[in-house]
Order: sequence, then structure tokens, then C-alpha cells
Amino acid sequence: MISLNVNGKKVSVDVESDMPLLWVLRDHLALTGTKYGCGKALCGACTVHLNDAPVRSCTTPVSAAAGKRITTIEALGASKIGKAVQAAWIARDVPQCGYCQSGQIMSAAALLAKNKNPSDAEINTAMNGNICRCGTYNGIRAAIKHAGGLLA
Repeated sequence: MISLNVNGKKVSVDVESDMPLLWVLRDHLALTGTKYGCGKALCGACTVHLNDAPVRSCTTPVSAAAGKRITTIEALGASKIGKAVQAAWIARDVPQCGYCQSGQIMSAAALLAKNKNPSDAEINTAMNGNICRCGTYNGIRAAIKHAGGLLA
């Protein structure tokens, strides 16, 4: 059994210690907002926060998350930053297909937690590795700046 703190709740899962955190979240805890994209930590669709830092859950073994705070897209809206990012995404009408958006939002929230007024270069660096097949990068950047304004 592995004990986890997911979205502020203590849970235990009976899984192998090397199982990717993504599959524990989706298949064992029914938290399906975190998406499978590539399985190699290249696309960012599976991004969650581990002690407030964005990580790719598809390559993070569940054992690495034991004893740490895991935050998924399902709980992000409970925080001031999460609410601002989600509101900005809606206001800027960012998603097209939407598949990558939970990972994009998780990375954006982690950036804004450290820097409420990021430059374009800082946004590009923080969002590097979050791929959008629809190419909504300009909308994502605008939404991050919008969310920063909401937080100011």
C-alpha cells in the first residue's frame, strides 16, 4: 500500500511502486482530468503539481509522490491562482479541442504562483514542453497575462 495526499485528501492505493502516477490518478482514483498524451513526458498533457511544482505524471513513479502534496486539475480551482487561471482561460476562449488544456492550466498556475507578471520569455520557458496540437499558444500566453492581471 502506498499512502498519498491527493487534492488535500489522504488516500491509499495498492499498486506497484513503479506504476506511473498518471495511471494511479486515472485508473485507481477516478481523477480523469489529467490526460495521457505521449507517455514520455514530452507533451505536458499529464501535468500535475507535486508540492506545488509541475511534474509529468506519466513518467513519475507513484512512489516518488508518497509523502508529497499532489494537486490535479480537479482541485486547482479551489485556489486563488487556479480560479484566476481558469477564469482567464474562459475569458480568452483558449481551448479548441481542449485535450491539452488541463496540463497547460497546471503549468500556467505553477508559473503564476511564482511570478504574477511574467514576460513572454518567462511564459515560453515555463510552458515549454506543453504541446497544443491546435496551436493555441497565443491564446494561452494572453490568458496567462490576463490571469496575472486578475491576481494583481
